[in-house]
This record gives sequence, structure tokens and C-alpha cells, in this order.
Amino acid sequence: MPVNREESNILLNEAIPGTQGIVPTSAMDFETFQIKSHFWGRLTIWAVIALTLIVPLYLSFVLGHHPGWGTIISGFTAYAAIIMFVWVLEPISYYPVLGVSGTYLAFLTGNIGNMCLPCASVAQRVINAEPGTKKGEITASLAIATASIVNAIVLILAILSGAYILTILPESVISSLNFVLPAIFGGVIAQFAIKKPLFGIVGIAFGLFVNLGPVPRAFQTFVCILGTVIVCLLLERIKKQEKIR
Repeated sequence: MPVNREESNILLNEAIPGTQGIVPTSAMDFETFQIKSHFWGRLTIWAVIALTLIVPLYLSFVLGHHPGWGTIISGFTAYAAIIMFVWVLEPISYYPVLGVSGTYLAFLTGNIGNMCLPCASVAQRVINAEPGTKKGEITASLAIATASIVNAIVLILAILSGAYILTILPESVISSLNFVLPAIFGGVIAQFAIKKPLFGIVGIAFGLFVNLGPVPRAFQTFVCILGTVIVCLLLERIKKQEKIR
């Protein structure tokens, strides 16, 4: 169904607090926005893939440092055994929050789980934008773009001065950095658990199960995500049936 241009402009205004009335009636509609997102998203991701392959190809076939196909295949197989499920699960599980444009930005930038997704989710919550809506997608895109710019600036500063800073930090501070990633994921879980505490309990339960139980490392992410989603959907279905009765 074609998207009303005026409606899209209202969504753009609402997605950015303080800009009411700024977006003109000639601004692109949401359908055009997504078409352009697909075009530039595919173009930039394929460009990055090509640029990423240039260095190993140059080292292998120009400078003669090719390690041999056996080494490459065995290394790829070992890595894929651990991470291959994420290749399928991440785009599917993150898409409802990120939307089309946000998904392209997030996978181009990287750090999805510990930067892009939390930033998008928090931004949507601040302006009351539901994930999966037009307003939610625009909000996620702006949040991810801003986070990516800040991340690039911080990385440049860290690269230039990080090694020196680490040498002057006390050991207690350096060892505490191991808890940064768990703290970020804990914050994301807490944010969603506030609205639906039972879902938070289910997610934590599956997280404990896959880490403490007899689940192979290659299947931990898959079992945790799939199990949490299935159980939460079943709980929602049971809840709706009880309301009908």
C-alpha cells in the first residue's frame, strides 16, 4: 500500500524532538526512504566487503604470502562452527528493532549487540516509538548513525592514546573492563524486563542454562535465542487464551 507523503513527514517530525514543522511537504515519503536505504545499504556493504578482501588478496597473490587453502578452510570451518548461527539469527532477531535502514547501518558499522541495538532501543523508548513502526525505524537509524559517529571519534582517540592510557591505569581498573560487555547486555535485558518481567526471567534462565548446562558452545547462542523466543510466544499465547475465557 503506498505511504501517504504527509503522514511520512509527520513521522519524521515526531522522530526528532524539537523539529516539529521543520520537515517540508516536499520531503521524501517513507517508501522512497526505504528504497534508497536498500540501494545505498547494498552498495556500501558490498564496497566494504570488496575493500576487506583487498588486503588478504594482495598479501596472498601479489606478495606471495598465501598460507594455503587447507589452512584457510580449516580456520574458516572452526570459526563458522561457533558463529554460523549468528549469521542467520542476528539479522532476523535484530530487524524488528532496527528496521531496514537501521539494519544496513548496524551491520555496516558493527558492534550491533553492544552499541547499535542498545542505542536504537533506548532512543525508541525515550520518544515512545514502538519497534517495527515507521517512527521506530527512523529513530533507530538516527540513533545508530549518531552512535557510529561518536564511536568513530572515540576509536580514533583511543587508537592514538589508548596504549599510553592503559599503561597508567591501575590493574584493578583494567581487570574491571572485562565486565563492560555483560553490563551492557544486562542493561538491555533490564530495560525490556521492566515492561515484561516474566520475559526477562525467561531470558536469564536460558542464559544460565546454555552457559552452565551441557550445551555445546557452537549452539549456545542459537539455543538461548530460539528457546527464549519460543517460550515467550507460548506464554503470550496462554495469556491471550486466558483473557478470552
